[in-house]
Amino acid sequence: MIKIKDALNELSKERPVFHSEADFQHALAWTIHEKYSGLNIRLEKPLNNEKKHLDIFAFNDNKTVAIEVKYKTKNLHTAVKNEEFNLKNHNAQDYGRYDFLKDISRLEKVLEKKSDGAGFAAFLTNDHLYWEKPKKKDPVDEDFRIHEGKTIKGKLSWKEGTSKETMKTREEPIMLEGEYTLIWEDYSNLEEQNGKFRYLVIEVKHGNGV
Repeated sequence: MIKIKDALNELSKERPVFHSEADFQHALAWTIHEKYSGLNIRLEKPLNNEKKHLDIFAFNDNKTVAIEVKYKTKNLHTAVKNEEFNLKNHNAQDYGRYDFLKDISRLEKVLEKKSDGAGFAAFLTNDHLYWEKPKKKDPVDEDFRIHEGKTIKGKLSWKEGTSKETMKTREEPIMLEGEYTLIWEDYSNLEEQNGKFRYLVIEVKHGNGV
């Protein structure tokens, strides 16, 4: 089975930073392809009866692995091996967290009927607001926080009374069948402002046996 953290740690040596989420997705898929030559790799594989896609889908006759990735950045202008990178502030951390947790829920559903399946939700960022515990007490998106050491499970919802403008197209609660403790790992450090990248990986197994 794919060891996603090993793949990320190997990738970090060559690619400490990415231009975009699509760049990260492609680079991770290529690393998996090189490390696990017995797996077929597909990008943006459509889900049955949905308008959604899996970012990375790896498979052979015996196993399937579904991977969703997120890449959220803060402003960073840097160069690595003479290649320039100009990252913008994504902000909207509440939406970034919600979408990542939605990925986990989606992976659970994908793997419900796959006894040979596993899934990974990977989140890479140089924005410390994702991995640090919030200083604000009782935020409206408290259920969706993904800081270091938090455990997530069950029904995740916005606080009662949250405005529709705040929630926008993310009003629906997220339901998780599994229980997950969040552990962030260092990815790279470019030793400049906003140059520290960390990642969070959630493994989802068949039957949510995590």
